[in-house]
Formats: sequence, C-alpha cells, structure tokens
Amino acid sequence: MIALTINGREHAVDADPATPILWALRDTLGMTGTKFGCGAALCGACTVHLDGEAIRSCSTPISEAAGKAITTIEAVTAGADRVGAAVHAAWVKHDVAQCGYCQSGQIMSATAFLKSLPRGKQPSPAEIDEAMTGNICRCGTYARIRSAVADASRALV
Repeated sequence: MIALTINGREHAVDADPATPILWALRDTLGMTGTKFGCGAALCGACTVHLDGEAIRSCSTPISEAAGKAITTIEAVTAGADRVGAAVHAAWVKHDVAQCGYCQSGQIMSATAFLKSLPRGKQPSPAEIDEAMTGNICRCGTYARIRSAVADASRALV
C-alpha cells in the first residue's frame, strides 16, 4: 500500500510502486478527469500537479508521489482554487475546447504556469507559448488557449 495525498485527501493505493500516477488515479481511484493520451509524456493530456508543479502522470510512478501533494483537474476546477477558477472561466469565455480531450491537461499546465508567476505579472504571448509547450491540441485551438491564459492572468490582478 502506498499513501497518496490527492486533492487534499489521503488515499491508500494497493498497486506496484512503479504504477504511473495516471493509472492509480483512473483505474484504482476512479478519478477519470485526468486523461490518457500518448503514454510517453509527449502530449500533456495526463498533466497533474505534484507539489504544485505540472507533471505528466502517465510516466511518473506513484512511488515518486509518496509524501507529496497530487492535485488533479477535479480540484482545480471545483471553484476553491482561485487561479484554477480563473483559468476555467477563461476557457469557457474563449470557447477553447473543441473535442475537449486535451483540456484537462491544458488547464492544469496553464494553472501551474500562472501560479508560478509573481503576483501581478502579465505574461507575454511568448511566455504563454513556452509554458504550454508539450500540451498538444489535436484541434489546433492554440490561439484560443493563448488568449484564455492571458485573460485568466488579467483576471487575477
């Protein structure tokens, strides 16, 4: 058994320590908001936060998460996370999602990025693009994603 702290709650996970966080979340705990994309940490669909840092859960074993805080899309968009709520609202306002499959990973990366900025700092388009690199959108809504991240940043001032 490995104790994992997910969205502020402790969960006992009976799985091999090498099991990726993604599969512990989805298969063992039934938390399906985090998506499987490529399984090789290349697309970003599986992004979660580990101690506040955006990581790819498909390639990070649960053994690396023991004693750390995992945050998933369920917590970030529930309304209590100020930055997550701003990002989620901007996503809706800018009609970012088309197929929607990458959106949980995109929102998780955008939220971690905005939390990493000094309070009041407005990121440039190039900084947003750099922060979102590695999150692939098959529908190509990158301009909307950039606009939504910028809008969320302005809403947080």
